[in-house]
Amino acid sequence: MNPDSSIPASVSAIPQPTAEGNPNLQVRFKSEGGRLLLMLPPDVDSASSASTWSDVWQQLKQRLNAGERFWQPDTAVHLIARDRLLDVRQLQAIADALADAQLQLKRVYTSRRQTAVAAATTGYSVEQHSPVAHLNQGTEGGQALADPLYVQATVRSGMEIRHPGTVVILGDVNPGSSVVADGDVLVWGSLRGVAQAGAAGNDRCLIMALRMEPTQIRIANLVARAPENPPAQYYPEVAYVSAGSIRITKAADFSRANFLPEASSEQGRQ
Repeated sequence: MNPDSSIPASVSAIPQPTAEGNPNLQVRFKSEGGRLLLMLPPDVDSASSASTWSDVWQQLKQRLNAGERFWQPDTAVHLIARDRLLDVRQLQAIADALADAQLQLKRVYTSRRQTAVAAATTGYSVEQHSPVAHLNQGTEGGQALADPLYVQATVRSGMEIRHPGTVVILGDVNPGSSVVADGDVLVWGSLRGVAQAGAAGNDRCLIMALRMEPTQIRIANLVARAPENPPAQYYPEVAYVSAGSIRITKAADFSRANFLPEASSEQGRQ
């Protein structure tokens, strides 16, 4: 995984609002690790002066119009949305405002599935992290997975989607893009980029695609590449771990109950 895509330290611990004027209730920019973070206030109750989209929008414009700018033109911005719900229109408004200030929105960090979906739909890399209180799906190792993330869009080159649960892509995953999930990766389309399932170490996770021609696939710590000679005909296929290696077989021949093809195992490809 790209270490630059890990959650910034500023996201790992989000203090709770305690008093009016708390800087964590304000839109603010912060330079960290060679990147510019745009940090939105948490989505607290309506009594907060920064709780509405209108307030957030006004604060953002004030920060961007301030005379003292410490960033260079064309600097990449990582948006720390926290638990704030943002739709496609609002994300596009933020991106346009940043572009007017010669900044480029590149990645969105959020704990809200709706915001993650909106970011991916709009074409931005996204990483969703779930508060412990929202975890509700167990795994074999006793860890918990977030609810599945459904993305109805093509994952274009340069995009990266990270999610602490299963990711379902209703579209293609193009070369130069990647999907990383702690759960399964299901692609209702062509998988031509990089996909990793079981990113937290669970090798019982799966990768499935209607057309499996990835640049690279990973399950837990195992890695496999597409064969040099592609098959003459494509079928929906499943990638899974068996005997310490990644195998791929037709979805119609796959039994998830024991991770063994119901038909002849010789049909699987590595």
